[in-house]
Amino acid sequence: MHKIELHDFTHQIKQKALELGFHKVGIVRVEDFDDDLAASVALRSWLDQGYQADMAWMANPKREEIRRVMPEVRSLICVALNYYTSDSRPEGNEYAKISRYGWGRDYHRVLQKKLKALSAWLETQGEGIQARFYADTGPVQDKVWAQRAGIGWIAKNGNVITRDYGSWVFLGEVLTNLELVSESPQDRPHTQHCGTCTRCIEACPTGAITQPFVVDANRCIAYHTIENRSETLPAAIAPHLNNWVAGCDICQDVCPWNQRFAQDTDVADFQPYPWNVNPTLEELAEISDEEYEQRFPASALRRIKPAMLRRNAKASLES
Repeated sequence: MHKIELHDFTHQIKQKALELGFHKVGIVRVEDFDDDLAASVALRSWLDQGYQADMAWMANPKREEIRRVMPEVRSLICVALNYYTSDSRPEGNEYAKISRYGWGRDYHRVLQKKLKALSAWLETQGEGIQARFYADTGPVQDKVWAQRAGIGWIAKNGNVITRDYGSWVFLGEVLTNLELVSESPQDRPHTQHCGTCTRCIEACPTGAITQPFVVDANRCIAYHTIENRSETLPAAIAPHLNNWVAGCDICQDVCPWNQRFAQDTDVADFQPYPWNVNPTLEELAEISDEEYEQRFPASALRRIKPAMLRRNAKASLES
């Protein structure tokens, strides 16, 4: 096991992450949370209630214990990337709504490129150093570790909110066998700052936030427009789409932290393709597979298959 206690090294890691374009970075030691079972208990409770809907991968037991993902892991380097742009959706009931996360280039590709570079650099800093990275691509509780690393706090709508960018951030992490030590206040677990605010809970048209910090995917518009593979949407969901065809930003749009602290990203890849900001329901309801391929290259929206996109648009038109 490698143990590096030099604070200048943790500083170097953070500086490297910032040089690669990450907007926030925090470091957390795994052993500091060996006795913290709250996240595992919450996950099991969520699964026991069936709130994962058809997302069977959420029940992967590795998600409960980070050492099952990487037995040698001693520390996590958690990062966040701001993706917000100030573009606005046009007014008019004829327009379809696409979540901001999918407006530009596929965030997996952008994050993975930067995380790969950070991991490769880290492994060159000493013999035997191991690094493994994830960008919403493995059985890692990204939000839990981000809060533990001081990136932000898990809000009542389940998103991580940062003081600098609100919740308009993508999360990633590098797992390493280095036992990194940092006494920086920024690396301490982030405290909650939602207070008594319940705007996200009240704004959700389907009641998906069943209680603070608990989201039922079975009621979530984002889940149904992105993950639900059925030919038709549930009768309890379709009338409340409000033109959302790919994800849903309602609980983020009403968040005071987002309204006050969102700032435009400097990542060119996240600048929106114009057709993702102002598509019409009619055109998406009739989009061909060929048009879909041309319109959504290198896009996170490719998780939504053409037939699903047509289904979502038609459901909004009919509601």
